[in-house]
Amino acid sequence: MPKASSRFLKIHHPKRNQGNAAMGNTTPSTPSMETQLLREPDIFPSKEVLQKALGKAYAVLEALEARLGQEDFALHFSWHYYRDSKAWLCKVCHKKKTVFWLSVWKGFFKTSFFFLERHMEGIAALELAEGAYTTEKEWGRMIPLVFNLSHPQHMADVLKLIQYKKATT
Repeated sequence: MPKASSRFLKIHHPKRNQGNAAMGNTTPSTPSMETQLLREPDIFPSKEVLQKALGKAYAVLEALEARLGQEDFALHFSWHYYRDSKAWLCKVCHKKKTVFWLSVWKGFFKTSFFFLERHMEGIAALELAEGAYTTEKEWGRMIPLVFNLSHPQHMADVLKLIQYKKATT
Protein backbone atom coordinates (compact mmCIF):
# COMPACT_ATOMS: atom_id res chain seq x y z
CA MET A 1 0.00 0.00 0.00
CA PRO A 2 1.46 3.40 -0.93
CA LYS A 3 2.48 5.68 1.87
CA ALA A 4 0.24 8.69 2.49
CA SER A 5 1.82 11.80 1.09
CA SER A 6 2.44 14.73 3.37
CA ARG A 7 0.04 16.64 1.10
CA PHE A 8 -2.76 14.21 1.95
CA LEU A 9 -2.04 14.41 5.68
CA LYS A 10 -1.84 18.20 5.57
CA ILE A 11 -5.09 18.56 3.68
CA HIS A 12 -7.10 15.62 4.92
CA HIS A 13 -5.99 14.99 8.48
CA PRO A 14 -8.10 16.99 10.95
CA LYS A 15 -5.27 17.43 13.46
CA ARG A 16 -3.13 19.08 10.82
CA ASN A 17 -5.77 21.17 9.04
CA GLN A 18 -9.17 21.85 10.53
CA GLY A 19 -11.85 22.59 7.96
CA ASN A 20 -10.16 21.84 4.63
CA ALA A 21 -11.41 25.03 2.98
CA ALA A 22 -8.18 25.19 0.98
CA MET A 23 -9.28 22.15 -1.04
CA GLY A 24 -12.73 23.46 -1.84
CA ASN A 25 -14.29 21.44 0.98
CA THR A 26 -16.55 24.22 2.09
CA THR A 27 -18.93 22.76 4.58
CA PRO A 28 -20.47 25.83 6.19
CA SER A 29 -19.22 26.27 9.73
CA THR A 30 -22.29 27.98 11.10
CA PRO A 31 -25.34 25.89 11.98
CA SER A 32 -27.68 28.44 10.43
CA MET A 33 -26.33 27.64 6.96
CA GLU A 34 -27.06 23.91 7.27
CA THR A 35 -30.28 22.61 8.73
CA GLN A 36 -30.50 19.02 9.87
CA LEU A 37 -33.99 17.63 9.39
CA LEU A 38 -35.97 14.64 10.71
CA ARG A 39 -35.98 15.95 14.28
CA GLU A 40 -39.45 14.71 15.28
CA PRO A 41 -39.24 11.36 17.14
CA ASP A 42 -42.83 10.46 16.21
CA ILE A 43 -42.41 10.93 12.44
CA PHE A 44 -40.64 7.94 10.86
CA PRO A 45 -38.58 8.85 7.76
CA SER A 46 -40.87 7.19 5.22
CA LYS A 47 -40.47 7.61 1.47
CA GLU A 48 -42.86 10.58 1.50
CA VAL A 49 -41.09 12.29 4.43
CA LEU A 50 -37.69 11.82 2.77
CA GLN A 51 -38.96 13.12 -0.58
CA LYS A 52 -40.28 16.27 1.08
CA ALA A 53 -37.07 16.83 3.07
CA LEU A 54 -34.59 16.16 0.27
CA GLY A 55 -36.43 17.49 -2.77
CA LYS A 56 -34.37 16.75 -5.90
CA ALA A 57 -31.69 15.01 -3.80
CA TYR A 58 -34.17 12.22 -3.03
CA ALA A 59 -33.40 10.68 -6.45
CA VAL A 60 -29.72 10.41 -5.41
CA LEU A 61 -30.66 8.71 -2.14
CA GLU A 62 -32.97 6.32 -3.97
CA ALA A 63 -30.21 5.45 -6.48
CA LEU A 64 -27.71 4.92 -3.66
CA GLU A 65 -30.11 2.64 -1.77
CA ALA A 66 -30.82 0.61 -4.92
CA ARG A 67 -27.11 0.21 -5.72
CA LEU A 68 -26.11 -0.72 -2.17
CA GLY A 69 -28.90 -3.26 -1.92
CA GLN A 70 -27.46 -5.25 -4.83
CA GLU A 71 -25.62 -8.48 -4.18
CA ASP A 72 -22.07 -7.12 -4.58
CA PHE A 73 -22.60 -4.60 -1.75
CA ALA A 74 -25.42 -6.29 0.24
CA LEU A 75 -25.89 -3.37 2.64
CA HIS A 76 -29.02 -2.73 4.62
CA PHE A 77 -30.42 0.59 5.82
CA SER A 78 -31.82 0.89 9.34
CA TRP A 79 -33.48 4.12 10.54
CA HIS A 80 -33.54 4.94 14.27
CA TYR A 81 -34.30 8.04 16.29
CA TYR A 82 -31.31 8.91 18.47
CA ARG A 83 -32.04 11.01 21.53
CA ASP A 84 -28.45 12.22 21.89
CA SER A 85 -28.48 13.81 18.43
CA LYS A 86 -32.23 14.52 18.58
CA ALA A 87 -32.68 13.30 14.99
CA TRP A 88 -33.42 10.26 12.87
CA LEU A 89 -30.20 8.69 11.55
CA CYS A 90 -29.78 5.79 9.19
CA LYS A 91 -27.17 3.19 10.08
CA VAL A 92 -25.99 1.43 6.92
CA CYS A 93 -24.51 -1.99 7.67
CA HIS A 94 -22.91 -5.00 6.02
CA LYS A 95 -23.99 -7.97 8.10
CA LYS A 96 -23.52 -6.54 11.62
CA LYS A 97 -20.74 -4.06 10.82
CA THR A 98 -21.62 -0.36 10.44
CA VAL A 99 -20.25 0.95 7.14
CA PHE A 100 -21.53 4.53 7.37
CA TRP A 101 -24.18 6.77 8.91
CA LEU A 102 -26.67 8.77 6.88
CA SER A 103 -28.33 11.99 8.04
CA VAL A 104 -30.84 14.20 6.23
CA TRP A 105 -30.31 17.94 5.83
CA LYS A 106 -32.28 20.59 3.99
CA GLY A 107 -31.83 19.72 0.30
CA PHE A 108 -29.09 17.09 0.72
CA PHE A 109 -27.98 14.15 2.84
CA LYS A 110 -24.68 13.34 4.51
CA THR A 111 -22.87 10.04 4.58
CA SER A 112 -20.40 9.85 7.46
CA PHE A 113 -17.65 7.24 7.49
CA PHE A 114 -15.37 6.70 10.50
CA PHE A 115 -11.80 5.43 10.15
CA LEU A 116 -8.74 4.94 12.31
CA GLU A 117 -5.46 6.72 11.57
CA ARG A 118 -4.01 3.52 10.12
CA HIS A 119 -6.60 3.60 7.30
CA MET A 120 -5.62 7.07 6.03
CA GLU A 121 -2.89 5.75 3.71
CA GLY A 122 -5.33 3.35 2.06
CA ILE A 123 -7.89 6.13 1.65
CA ALA A 124 -5.25 8.36 0.04
CA ALA A 125 -4.57 5.56 -2.46
CA LEU A 126 -8.25 5.58 -3.51
CA GLU A 127 -7.68 8.95 -5.19
CA LEU A 128 -11.07 10.35 -4.29
CA ALA A 129 -12.02 13.56 -6.07
CA GLU A 130 -10.77 16.72 -4.42
CA GLY A 131 -13.63 18.48 -2.69
CA ALA A 132 -15.78 15.34 -2.64
CA TYR A 133 -15.71 15.10 1.14
CA THR A 134 -14.67 16.87 4.29
CA THR A 135 -12.85 15.62 7.33
CA GLU A 136 -14.37 16.57 10.62
CA LYS A 137 -12.90 16.85 14.10
CA GLU A 138 -11.69 13.49 15.40
CA TRP A 139 -14.18 11.60 17.49
CA GLY A 140 -12.05 9.72 19.99
CA ARG A 141 -9.63 7.72 17.83
CA MET A 142 -11.98 7.83 14.83
CA ILE A 143 -11.52 10.23 11.92
CA PRO A 144 -14.82 11.09 10.17
CA LEU A 145 -15.02 11.53 6.41
CA VAL A 146 -18.28 13.18 5.39
CA PHE A 147 -19.85 13.40 1.93
CA ASN A 148 -22.64 15.94 1.31
CA LEU A 149 -24.75 14.43 -1.47
CA SER A 150 -27.36 16.27 -3.50
CA HIS A 151 -26.14 15.30 -7.00
CA PRO A 152 -24.89 11.93 -8.23
CA GLN A 153 -21.44 13.32 -9.13
CA HIS A 154 -19.68 12.01 -5.98
CA MET A 155 -21.53 8.70 -5.77
CA ALA A 156 -18.60 6.87 -7.42
CA ASP A 157 -16.32 8.12 -4.62
CA VAL A 158 -18.81 6.99 -1.98
CA LEU A 159 -18.94 3.53 -3.57
CA LYS A 160 -15.11 3.31 -3.60
CA LEU A 161 -15.00 4.24 0.07
CA ILE A 162 -17.70 1.66 0.91
CA GLN A 163 -15.71 -1.07 -0.84
CA TYR A 164 -12.58 0.00 1.04
CA LYS A 165 -14.43 0.02 4.37
CA LYS A 166 -15.86 -3.45 3.75
CA ALA A 167 -12.40 -4.78 2.80
CA THR A 168 -10.63 -3.35 5.85
CA THR A 169 -13.08 -4.34 8.58
